[in-house]
Amino acid sequence: MENIPYLSAVGTLQYLATTTRPDISYTVGVLARFNSNPGLEHWKAVKHLFRYLKGSLDYKLVYHPTDSSELFITYTDADHGGNPDNGRSTGGYAIIIGGGAVSWSSRLQPVVSLSTTEAEYIAAVEAGKEIIWMRNLLTEFGFTLTSPSHLLIDNNSAVTVAKNPEHHGRMKHLDLRLHWLRDTVEAGLISPIHIPTTSQAADILTKPLKRQKIDVCLGLLGLQKK
Repeated sequence: MENIPYLSAVGTLQYLATTTRPDISYTVGVLARFNSNPGLEHWKAVKHLFRYLKGSLDYKLVYHPTDSSELFITYTDADHGGNPDNGRSTGGYAIIIGGGAVSWSSRLQPVVSLSTTEAEYIAAVEAGKEIIWMRNLLTEFGFTLTSPSHLLIDNNSAVTVAKNPEHHGRMKHLDLRLHWLRDTVEAGLISPIHIPTTSQAADILTKPLKRQKIDVCLGLLGLQKK
């Protein structure tokens, strides 16, 4: 592997994943975990990703007027225990403005989650912090935000925990800072909403998907052929 430019290839892909191609963020994040000791299988995966990009060069983030009354919406999702090496989950979120993604993230969570609800809730906390940043930014641009921002989650239990402080018992072992989301919801800044998994744009940021689901996520993220 010493003559194979694995680090350079992954570094190039990381730049692309953070600027214009949210659909490859999860894959690039997984490949980057092996930067210190890659093998031939990892290099094959890199080449496979390059072939995917070659076949989708005409996909671009497209923004356009929408009928939504919301300035932006946020999707968040998590894959419970997706990393077989340490049992950690991958969390992700995407903020959509004008039908296209303007901010997204896909990263391994810092702690091991004991349940899907816990993994989804931790991912929702990270998405919530980005929502507050976006609200502040839009306020500086002159927009007036009078209603809470929608946080779309495909896990009913995570939505319930975020909305109802009385469910604290099932999550009381979590770091206190993770309960910040509940205070933000009670303050009327964020409104967690349950959506079906079939409409979850952040799915592509947390796990490998079949082609049909990838096409759905591309549409939800605003990646279109142009």
